[in-house]
Amino acid sequence: QSPSFPVTVLNCAVTAAITEIVADLRAQMGSKPTPSDDDTLAVIRKYIRLTRPVRFEGDNYSDAWVAEAARRGLPNIRTAPEAFTYLLKDKHLAMLTTDTGIFSHGELMSRYHILNERYTKDVIIEAETLKTIVGQQILPAALEYRKSLAESAAALKAVGVEAAPEVQVLNELAPLVVALQAEHAKLAAAVQKLIDHESDDSNKHAQAACDSVAPAIAATRDAADALETAVADKYWPLPKYTELLLTI
Repeated sequence: QSPSFPVTVLNCAVTAAITEIVADLRAQMGSKPTPSDDDTLAVIRKYIRLTRPVRFEGDNYSDAWVAEAARRGLPNIRTAPEAFTYLLKDKHLAMLTTDTGIFSHGELMSRYHILNERYTKDVIIEAETLKTIVGQQILPAALEYRKSLAESAAALKAVGVEAAPEVQVLNELAPLVVALQAEHAKLAAAVQKLIDHESDDSNKHAQAACDSVAPAIAATRDAADALETAVADKYWPLPKYTELLLTI
């Protein structure tokens, strides 16, 4: 995916900031031909004060920064659909269009709708792919392994041999299979509901994908990961984490 649009937005923000600083410096220097050191330091001090809330000397990936940012009143944008809406906030819209002339209003609106539609389609594709992998590969493999264990336990019991180990594995495996099957069904329902209820509001549709389908993807993934640890290697149809890390 091309980084050109995010880079353009960042460059636009830098341009707007430099323009604002230059305007303040000109106001500070008044009629003088060049700014004095005092003029420059006065403007620098102003922007040091203004930018203090966004400066943090700790770990920017930690929960401590999340809590500190909230205390400072900074926004914490957690999802892509929410982030897209910031393009249309008055000061951002003005910065990207009239203030810098980087985008026309129509071009920015077009990009806004494309971002939302692309997000929704990507989530649907990811969900459909996961649904297919689980339904056609993972669940059949787990059921085949369960069948093998059941047949082994039944055969052992038929000849009077203790089958407790096989039964124990079956008892551990069964709820994991049931859990994945349930999450798989929820995922399929969430995707179908999203497709059936397409909205004319592209951001509303993207937000629905984020709120309903994305959590279903995560829950299905968690259930599949749990099952992966319980199914014998010979039955599992995909490379396991250990194989990816140690043998590839």
